[in-house]
Amino acid sequence: MKGDTVSTAEQLLGTVLAVQANFYRVQLDEEEREQGAGSKGENTSSLSPVPCHLSPTLLCTRRTRLKKIGQQVMVGDRVIVEEPDWSGGRGAIAEVLPRQSELDRPAIANVHQILLVFAVADPPLEPFQLSRFLIKAESTGVDVLLCLNKCDLISPEEQQEISDRLFAWGYKPLFISVQNQINIHQVDEFLSNKITVIAGPSGVGKSSLINGLIPDVNLRVGEVSGKLARGRHTTRHVELFEMPSGGLLADTPGFNQPDLDCSPEELIYYFPEARKRLEVASCRFSDCLHRDEPDCAVGSDWERYEHYLEFLTDAIAYQNYLKQQADPESTLKLKSKGKGQNQYEPKLESKKYRRVSRRVQVQNLQDFYTESED
Repeated sequence: MKGDTVSTAEQLLGTVLAVQANFYRVQLDEEEREQGAGSKGENTSSLSPVPCHLSPTLLCTRRTRLKKIGQQVMVGDRVIVEEPDWSGGRGAIAEVLPRQSELDRPAIANVHQILLVFAVADPPLEPFQLSRFLIKAESTGVDVLLCLNKCDLISPEEQQEISDRLFAWGYKPLFISVQNQINIHQVDEFLSNKITVIAGPSGVGKSSLINGLIPDVNLRVGEVSGKLARGRHTTRHVELFEMPSGGLLADTPGFNQPDLDCSPEELIYYFPEARKRLEVASCRFSDCLHRDEPDCAVGSDWERYEHYLEFLTDAIAYQNYLKQQADPESTLKLKSKGKGQNQYEPKLESKKYRRVSRRVQVQNLQDFYTESED
């Protein structure tokens, strides 16, 4: 061996598939296990290769040294595993390699793309909700792939209308039907040899799609609520599943509305149709928020402009909330409006509206009697 090379019988490269409590399920690189020897310096140059099919896995703990320096281990992390115990299927994570990308919700590293899954019917496609998911996906900086499930429930004319509409938004959707196996092979090709996060509202067929792509995974599938026309939550935690054709797919906990935590200035760049306009022209004012300012290059003659204004209001409120939180005498509080939407309201003066406790009332009454006797 040359330089500081080490034996992979003691140190191996792998990818974290799941995190639960203080344990990490790590899938080892198949070539590492087969070769039995290699260089730590040579391997760290490959930050996020996708492991081969049926690679061995170990249940690992994290070295105390990593805990002391505050090194978090996330799903998707490329890690170095020390002292593997093949008979017991155990090991220890000694090092976390630099991340190529990092998502906060869900907490996952080294993602290549986001697969957004929506349904065109049952539940019906909601443009505002779709825009909110697309904006959150665009804000991550990774590629976005849009799949529309249950295409067998609409006519070819309706499908073409939806396709034309989304193309104007800047997206080319892939129409699929998990139940009838329409275009599932195309999805499989898009996900091959990549780490992909699948996301979308509940009840649109995410778990069914994963079950179709990875037959052995057997995720629990939820039904659509007839009253709300929304799906029920089925996924509980983030986990990477290995695809037979290569690649890793991460299911995410179901939710109806993703958070918008971007700044007002950044928001416009998460709309591809508006971003395209800014590439060929610039606004008159550098701090333009594109809401009726003079000589604005974006304008208002595009379909999702009203969505942009609503999201801009949320972004401004979020920015003000962060400023107030930085102020120890903050006067704003976060309040849920339901249906996944939040608003920021002024706090009441706590001392003025706080009810006096019974203990204080009894003490005051005792003091009153004592003073009367004196």
